[in-house]
Amino acid sequence: MTPSTGGLHGGEDYRGLLITFEGPEGSGKTTLINAIAAHLAEKGEDPMILREPGGTDIGERIRNILLDTASEGMCAETELLLMVASRAQLVREKIEIALQAGMIILCDRFADASVAYQGFGRGLGEKQVHALNKLALGNIEPDLTFLCLLPPEEGQKRLHRETTDRLDRETAEFHQRVYEGYQAMAVSGIPRFKVIDATESPEEMLNKTLGHLKRLDHGLLKYL
Repeated sequence: MTPSTGGLHGGEDYRGLLITFEGPEGSGKTTLINAIAAHLAEKGEDPMILREPGGTDIGERIRNILLDTASEGMCAETELLLMVASRAQLVREKIEIALQAGMIILCDRFADASVAYQGFGRGLGEKQVHALNKLALGNIEPDLTFLCLLPPEEGQKRLHRETTDRLDRETAEFHQRVYEGYQAMAVSGIPRFKVIDATESPEEMLNKTLGHLKRLDHGLLKYL
């Protein structure tokens, strides 16, 4: 792979590329990630696909606790701390190493998810979430974040009720607050946020995402 000194990793010379995907439930993130990974594979790249919470053995055990419907009595603070714990493990066990090795990472949710879900959804506030994220992330920050925006009522229609987890089953008011959190990111003016209309077809979402990737000045994408 071609080394690159680009990126937004706190001034560190990471050669890899961290691309994260955010959005409310049912927004098609996983389908989009798989399509991008397939496209990159055709170009000779071998991206690493990760997810949050999870992505490591420890993180997957934390994920099971977080999403288990038997954990419905979990308080908001516990939820946030578990999310951040899984994230810290993922960064140190997988992401830092992959970036230093010059890999492209596609991550299904990352730190912004806690801003939306625990900061907005649970009402814990952005300041508290950002402080804990800083501890978990160190100098790591995504190069690009795709916000797959879908109204919560549409997202709920897409979910298979028999397979929904604890967060899927939250109230409509909760999911509306999460959506508002992502909308706030979309209009924040932060350059790494790119909005993808998740009401469009998977093909349209893929084409628009690839368009943004082609405009990203990074050596690993020069053959895209």
